[in-house]
Amino acid sequence: MSIRVIRFALVVAAVCAMSVSAAASGPSSPPATSEDCVACHGDAGARRADGRSIAVDAARVAASIHAPLGCVDCHAEAGKELPHPDRLAKVACGSCHDDVAGKYHDSIHAWAKEKAGLVGAPSCADCHGTHDVAPHTAATSRVYRDRVPATCGACHAGVREKYDAGVHAAALKNGASNAPVCIDCHAAHATARTDTDAWRLRVTGECGTCHANIVGSYRRTFHGKATSLGSARVAACADCHGAHDIRTAADTTSTVSNARLVETCGRCHQGATAKFVQYDPHPDPSDYSRGAVLWWANRFYWLLIPGCFGFFGLHSALWYWRSRNDGGRS
Repeated sequence: MSIRVIRFALVVAAVCAMSVSAAASGPSSPPATSEDCVACHGDAGARRADGRSIAVDAARVAASIHAPLGCVDCHAEAGKELPHPDRLAKVACGSCHDDVAGKYHDSIHAWAKEKAGLVGAPSCADCHGTHDVAPHTAATSRVYRDRVPATCGACHAGVREKYDAGVHAAALKNGASNAPVCIDCHAAHATARTDTDAWRLRVTGECGTCHANIVGSYRRTFHGKATSLGSARVAACADCHGAHDIRTAADTTSTVSNARLVETCGRCHQGATAKFVQYDPHPDPSDYSRGAVLWWANRFYWLLIPGCFGFFGLHSALWYWRSRNDGGRS
């Protein structure tokens, strides 16, 4: 038998085998459509075998930012076969939002869920919702600026109570759109631990984005200079003013009120007295009402230093002029 005949026979056999396999598997079913999904999940009484609801309100999906997408764009596994398995793989939001997913992956929330095994740690859906995801600029969104404290407070209830008692929450409720909420200090996706030196050194800069003048005056003090040099052992904003329950100095419950200053400073400076806490942590040389002595000292040095340099500069110029006229004789 020639080689050509053998090759022909092998090709025929392969084609026949493929035909038999295709016939046995039957015609391939078309991928599932959103209408197919709604046929089951549109029923308000649809439930899993364990009794949990699997109903989806199509109207809420249509009103969401994901309305142009089909169900299987996110739930790809569901589109492979119908009926699909009772439990599907979780939606991978990072397949579209890879930049945000990268930030989340490095956050304390991701560490708590993936490394520490804390199942209650938040993922995308806990903050943004599932089928009713709205733009963060929409008032109905869970991450709309005014609603961020409530969203974060769903997990951090104790912190939410403190925040609500502070000046930031009061400003937000009074319509101040620039009043800080959780994500301004902690970031939205790259949320970091707050018990690290890196956080302590960065938090002063965060406060300075709103309180530039106050942080600028803090930088003039020993505390501020040490912090700028990388020391995390000295007092920063939150050590004196509190982290979430920040109150005005006029409020007697504030940690920087006259009634509690000795206690606050005494956390670092044991034996602090009423005289000790008269130290000004936010000196402003340009404000006479804040400290007359500092104001006068600042003015004195503004005259002294230019006067000294000016006098000795003139003296050097005259000396040079005389040496030129005297032919270099001393």
